[in-house]
Amino acid sequence: MLETSARLLKLLSLLQTHHEWSGTELAERLSVTTRTVRRDVERLRDLGYPVHAVQGTAGYVLGAGAVLPPLLLDDEEAVAVVVGLRTAAGGSVAGIEEASLRALSKLEQVLPSRLRHRVNTLHTATVRAGAAPGPQVSAETLMSIAEACRRHEGMRIDYTSHHGAETTRAVEPHSLVSFGRHWYLVAFDIDRDDWRTFRVDRLVARTPTGPRFTPRQPPYDDVATYLAHQLSSRTWPYQATVTLHESAGAVAERVWPGMGVVEAIDEDSCLLHLGADSPSSLVWMITSVGTDFTLVSGPPELADAFRAQAARCLRAVQ
Repeated sequence: MLETSARLLKLLSLLQTHHEWSGTELAERLSVTTRTVRRDVERLRDLGYPVHAVQGTAGYVLGAGAVLPPLLLDDEEAVAVVVGLRTAAGGSVAGIEEASLRALSKLEQVLPSRLRHRVNTLHTATVRAGAAPGPQVSAETLMSIAEACRRHEGMRIDYTSHHGAETTRAVEPHSLVSFGRHWYLVAFDIDRDDWRTFRVDRLVARTPTGPRFTPRQPPYDDVATYLAHQLSSRTWPYQATVTLHESAGAVAERVWPGMGVVEAIDEDSCLLHLGADSPSSLVWMITSVGTDFTLVSGPPELADAFRAQAARCLRAVQ
């Protein structure tokens, strides 16, 4: 009986980690006959696991069922799930904190002592630092937007800008992006005839959704890059572009998320597009990259800010 139970667990583990197995492959892995594999598959089905036979290949695949059966997680997967649940409990999505804590409690109850020790060690050694958490958005709002993105259905939203201006917008939603402490909707604005980004905590989606649309190609072919470009340059009162005299790959780790967008030129240089609330802030952001650069474009005050910083540095070493 113990041998059979252990074999069932191993069979289930194999089915959960591979898209499709043939009966012969499973028999070889389990050191049994294909007939035994068929019996074990029937036992898993009796336990509620939707193991489907693949027509024409004598294979098996684990499908999605009507209920959630027990899952097998290896050590790394279990630790990853616990860490993820703890993060979600204090995250930016409102309404899932209690569900996250319930799931976390259930999982920690059945963790082996060695894994519980690893998880608790990580938890007690970790300090959450930085600014206060950003504004939360409801899971229902995220799901309604995600469904509109998936179905390619237009939306009408009431939106409040960071200046407090209220507008009603007709948009074609493309993607939700989690960036820093905020959620953003990247969408094509019908009235502006251009792509725009919207803070989800500042919008109210009207129902029902609008007619279906044909998806457009997003800017940069990547909504995350487009959002980073928007946040790092266009939303700031002072914007600049400099040529960095190193490759894009070499400077990538020195340009933090939200600071700017790096655009490759060749093996020895790249462009950095960035924005800030003052010319002096642009100066320290650019110089913090720690490489030679040439100013390509920027406000007139930026050149004066560079000269002032250079003079200040010279006086410091005289």
